[in-house]
Amino acid sequence: MARLAGLVALLGMAVAFVIAIGIALVVLDAKETNDIVRVWLDVARFLTDPFRGIFDLERGKEHLQIAINWGIAALVYLAVAMLIAGLLRRAGGPSFLRRRRAAH
Repeated sequence: MARLAGLVALLGMAVAFVIAIGIALVVLDAKETNDIVRVWLDVARFLTDPFRGIFDLERGKEHLQIAINWGIAALVYLAVAMLIAGLLRRAGGPSFLRRRRAAH
């Protein structure tokens, strides 16, 4: 269970990282004509789609709106992944008990 918990935590961190880089690309006005930027933003948009429109700011503040909405998405993904990883670790039980039982 500990390995699965670690994998879930790593996946949550990876998703949050993709979204964070996506925020930076949007805020810094990266050119979407670049293939890497376009693909990265497509993935970030896919991951953050359920969080679109949480905040709807006035015109001219679209970058800030994306940063806030996507930032919330990254935090939610990370929090859920850590919660699931913690539950998986608990479900595995204390490691010292498993070793003791195996010795008998």
